[in-house]
Amino acid sequence: MGILSLSGITKVYRKGEIEVRALGGVDLEIEKEEFCAIVGPSGSGKTTLLNIIGCLDTPTAGTMRYRDKELRAFGEKELSTYRKEHVSFIFQSYNLIPVLTVAENVEIPLSIAGGLSKPAMRKKALEMLDAVGLADKANRFPRELSGGQEQRVAIARALVKDPVVVLADEPTANLDSRTAEEVVTLMKAMNKRLRTTFIFSTHDRMIMDEAARVVQLHDGMIAKDERRTP
Repeated sequence: MGILSLSGITKVYRKGEIEVRALGGVDLEIEKEEFCAIVGPSGSGKTTLLNIIGCLDTPTAGTMRYRDKELRAFGEKELSTYRKEHVSFIFQSYNLIPVLTVAENVEIPLSIAGGLSKPAMRKKALEMLDAVGLADKANRFPRELSGGQEQRVAIARALVKDPVVVLADEPTANLDSRTAEEVVTLMKAMNKRLRTTFIFSTHDRMIMDEAARVVQLHDGMIAKDERRTP
């Protein structure tokens, strides 16, 4: 059994009297350390599935287990703890806080988690910034960075709390092709170095080519699930 196990996951949205079925019964097993791309045309359910895995959204039906725990049985406090302790997110819009320095942005997950002194948080943030090649930008503000550098900060912020799973929603969509390649190479290196599971929702052919597993969605169903030999 993988670290994440989804069975019969459906998601139905209501728009007045109209039902929109975003997911129509998804079965998916995610193993630790996977570098997995969820792909498909717009409207296929990629982002909905990613949000459900991250417990930002709730399925209409089905079961979802994290290791031996049924996530749908969790209350909001338990779900918040699950997200805080085990899952991180990377978004295409970076979502950095403009009034905070780069180092302060990276420290946010550690501050939310608690348990570390300010010097310990700063030390860990600087180590992660060094790992993504931005140690010299620690005291800069997001507006002073390029888009690629901002996404590297977002990656550092996602990884600083040592999550089990990183969920990345179109992380290269706002980057030029060369910068996107650098960012994908960085994430793949961090996947191997830190043994962190990465799950992408993406249209980017580069991510698909680098992924060890590609799950293709069509009309809210898995049309193809391809694993590749490293």
